[in-house]
Amino acid sequence: MQRFKLVPRHIAVGLALTVLTGGVGVNAAVLSAPKNSKSAAARNNSGLKERRVDLDTPKFSDPTSITNPLFPISDLDQVIQLGEDQGEPLRVEVTLLPKTRTIKWTGQQVEVLVSQFIAYLDGRVLEVAVDYFAQADDGSVWYFGEKVDNYENGVIANHDGSWLAGKDGRPGMIMPANPKVGDVYRPENIPGLVFEEVTVKAVNQVVDGPQGHIEGAIRVEELLVDGTTEDKMFAPGYGEFLARAEDELVILALAVPVDGQGGSLPGALKVLSRGAAEIFDGASAGNWNDTSATLDSMTAAWESYQSGSTPKLLETQADIALQALDRAVDAKRPGRVRQAAVRFGLASLDFELRYRHFEKVDLDRIGLYGRRLVADNDAGNPPAVAGDVAVIETIWDRIAHTLSG
Repeated sequence: MQRFKLVPRHIAVGLALTVLTGGVGVNAAVLSAPKNSKSAAARNNSGLKERRVDLDTPKFSDPTSITNPLFPISDLDQVIQLGEDQGEPLRVEVTLLPKTRTIKWTGQQVEVLVSQFIAYLDGRVLEVAVDYFAQADDGSVWYFGEKVDNYENGVIANHDGSWLAGKDGRPGMIMPANPKVGDVYRPENIPGLVFEEVTVKAVNQVVDGPQGHIEGAIRVEELLVDGTTEDKMFAPGYGEFLARAEDELVILALAVPVDGQGGSLPGALKVLSRGAAEIFDGASAGNWNDTSATLDSMTAAWESYQSGSTPKLLETQADIALQALDRAVDAKRPGRVRQAAVRFGLASLDFELRYRHFEKVDLDRIGLYGRRLVADNDAGNPPAVAGDVAVIETIWDRIAHTLSG
């Protein structure tokens, strides 16, 4: 289930500082944990079979009801994760799709939940995957495979990492029912295709979530097929919360409905989303006075919204995007302004997830990506246009069932 290799050159100012300072105790320990691939492999080979908790054949009577608090995929509509790759912003969206699939394995017809994963590097599509999960009768959660599309220059380059239980091998345990320190399990174990081995390193940990402290988290070390390791945190109510390898980092920024606020959409957020579209259109027409006035209104609205309690990672993302938009407008560069307007518009929509159903937010995201497609086409950038189309199609796949006509 390792999606991509993160190789950041440094932890950037802003986003990563928020993570580092926000995650005291456990998060700091994870970030400073020494990496020693050879020793990790040696430890995992010593008495491994005795510590494996995934060797029995699980039974699946009600597989789509996933109640395991450390992997609550059936209770999460959409999750946003933020991080870095080579100094570039990395974004992940994980969305539960409104369908199931039946997979045959060891004579069992197992109905599995279907989850969509999309990763963006510097705003451009990097990977799209569809994952399959089911809960066994003992409360453990099992991974039944994934269909992976890896993108380069806006088009699918390969499907590396794809596999399917029953066809390629057995499913892998992705979360025990009651993980204990020393437990070992393999989410992926298909010879010649995929391999991941997890060792539980700590339980009953505390992490800092979008709304405050979360108790009962676990920390694990994941050994990959190339001998390298990753540290990960899983938190109750959220699932995978943090992943780190060397200087690499991605962390959960928001999950709905668990982080939903309810109530009506604040007026300040309406100003932000509307303003991003207006600035895009104004820059296209060269209306700089109107564009500057709109930006002033957006800045005031953003400051007003920030006066409340906001998820810190989303706040930092929006701050960076608004600063880039301000610089672009000041330089009166239409192409830069349109791209920056889309980025800030997307950042502001993340906050709207707290008040609106994700499918409605996704529809607005499609509108912004459609604007970016126009800008990329005007700039004569075919790879970017192809990537825009791929993103729109991917988002459409998760909301089409809600629309008619």
